Parts: sequence; structure tokens; C-alpha cells
Amino acid sequence: MADPAAMLLGAAVVVACIAAALSIVWFTWRTGIAPMPTTPRACRAMLAATQDAPAGDVVDLGSGWGTLAIAFARQHPQRRVIGYEMSWLPWAASVTLGRALRLRNLSFRRADFLHADLSQAGVLLCFLFPRGMQAVAQRLRQGDCPRALVVSNTFALPGFAPAAVVSLDDLYRTKVYVYRPVAPA
Repeated sequence: MADPAAMLLGAAVVVACIAAALSIVWFTWRTGIAPMPTTPRACRAMLAATQDAPAGDVVDLGSGWGTLAIAFARQHPQRRVIGYEMSWLPWAASVTLGRALRLRNLSFRRADFLHADLSQAGVLLCFLFPRGMQAVAQRLRQGDCPRALVVSNTFALPGFAPAAVVSLDDLYRTKVYVYRPVAPA
């Protein structure tokens, strides 16, 4: 006969896993943006693109699992790095990892970056789908982050001309777009 406590624990784990998966699906459907980690190669290219970035916060728009924000916080310990993520599971994982690494310059906010104050941003990091990039472009047109360098993994910023496009030597020929200064094309 099976132990009732073990069966209850097993059922709780299954329910938690299903709830976590449904949460990710829900937020992906709602935002049009899945929480995808940035590849190490793309992360290195994005770090390199920000070497001469203007002063201010480094803001990861849709930070997902936090890998990109964490890399920037490690590389730039003197700068405040903020990640915005709406999906609770990737956000919780990011917060946990950031605390475990004791990165005092790093914070993750479970919030929609569309409603965030980005006026202090020196760098905006993006790995967003086209709909998310359109939202970023709208914020830039409104002058919400006037001095920000924008670095985007894979997706271009509609209506803006990049200062540079780095093509990575990977399976997908990933492009990293760099916009400085941010001005409509």
C-alpha cells in the first residue's frame, strides 16, 4: 500500500509543475513574448556593444530567466541593472539566482516595462518579439528614454536605423542591433 503522504506530495509536485507551465503559456500568450534565455554568444556580443554606453541604468526589457541582466550586472558592477519580467516563474528564478550570486547592483521587477520609468536608462537591452519591439519604438518616439543606447538580440527596432548590426557566427546567423543615439529614422 502506498504511503498517503508520499502520494499527496507527488500530487502537489505535479499540480505545481502544471501551474508553472500554464503560467508561462498564459504570459506568453498575453505579451506575445516567451521567456527565452539569451545565448552566451549573443550575450557576449551585446556586452561588447555597450562598452561606450552612456551613463545610467542598464535595463533589460523582458528579462525572462535573468541570464542577460545577470551577465551585465557582473560585467558592470558600478552600474545599476534592472530587469523587468511579467511572468512570475522566470521572475522568481531570476530573483533567486541574483540573490544567490549576491549581485547588489541587480534587481528584478515583476512589472510591465511599458509602464516603467525608463528616464534614467543609459542602456536598454531587448530580446523581444516584433510586437514588443514596436512597443519599445513607441516609448522611444515619446522621448521616454532620451539618452539610451538600445541593443537588441534578433529583432530590429521598427522605424529606427541601427548604428551597427553584428551578425553572429551561429546556427541561426543571429543579428544584434545597436541603436545610438536613439532617433527615429
